Amino acid sequence: MKIKCNNRILADKVEYCKTIFQRARGAMFRPYLDRALIFPVSPPGRVSLHMFFVFFPIDVLFIRDNKIIEMKKQFLPFTLYNPKQNADTIIEFPADTIKNIKIGDKISINN
Repeated sequence: MKIKCNNRILADKVEYCKTIFQRARGAMFRPYLDRALIFPVSPPGRVSLHMFFVFFPIDVLFIRDNKIIEMKKQFLPFTLYNPKQNADTIIEFPADTIKNIKIGDKISINN
């Protein structure tokens, strides 16, 4: 599975977090993040994020209808973030992955 934006591969290692346990764990207690984590949001809504027990910064994209509607670069350990818009997908990346990406860009996720 690959995540692309602007004809650039953002991630070619992806973990799709579908179960309640995968969603609850996210990046917590990992020594580092070596892949993108995809979290579906159904129904679409605002999901507050926390970085408790995540010991490194990450980048986060909030997606609706395959378009970036919000982003959080360098989301720091032991902080909180409350998005302003409803998303249908949230994607977490290793820090500095979403450089040169902007609101409104299209995201594609494919095999």
